[in-house]
Amino acid sequence: MAYTREDEYDPQVTAKIAEHVRAVLDLLGEDSSREGLLKTPERVAKSLQFLTKGYSESGTEIIQKAIFEEKYRQMVLVKDIDLYSTCEHHMLPFIGKCHVAYIPDGKITGLSKIARVVETYARRLQVQERLTVQIRDCIDEALHPLGVAVVIEARHTCMQLRGVEKDNAITTTSAFSGVFLTSSRTRNEFLNLIK
Repeated sequence: MAYTREDEYDPQVTAKIAEHVRAVLDLLGEDSSREGLLKTPERVAKSLQFLTKGYSESGTEIIQKAIFEEKYRQMVLVKDIDLYSTCEHHMLPFIGKCHVAYIPDGKITGLSKIARVVETYARRLQVQERLTVQIRDCIDEALHPLGVAVVIEARHTCMQLRGVEKDNAITTTSAFSGVFLTSSRTRNEFLNLIK
């Protein structure tokens, strides 16, 4: 189940997470019973359930709900897909853009499904490298296209707010399959289109 509305959160899960958040607040030296923090544990619990809603979704099923026979065999590119994910190492956000292209081999999918696949895998505890590959593999497995290309460009708040504290660092990852691997012309066309 995708968590999108307040009444869709599992009350037992929310209560268990909130209990742990309350304990963390107390361990940090806060008074979890003070007015400003009274509802914080429940808010954090619901926020975490939303940020990880991708665990209850299947990218392959999303695409399979909208597969159409089509003889089109040129590149299909959905670029600048907003991406919001959570770093599994520090549980802090990383935010950026995802560019996804594929070359159909008799089957296409609804364009919104590509963005939904990105969202499904992004809404899990992630590392950007794995996220990039998961998106590529999902489209490959669901559509069996001639090739898939995925590029993600993101800023990691774990690098901005703590540790090295570098505000302007952007991490870029890529994953290619099929003709995007074997044809530098096709790969370069994709890379030029996303500039």
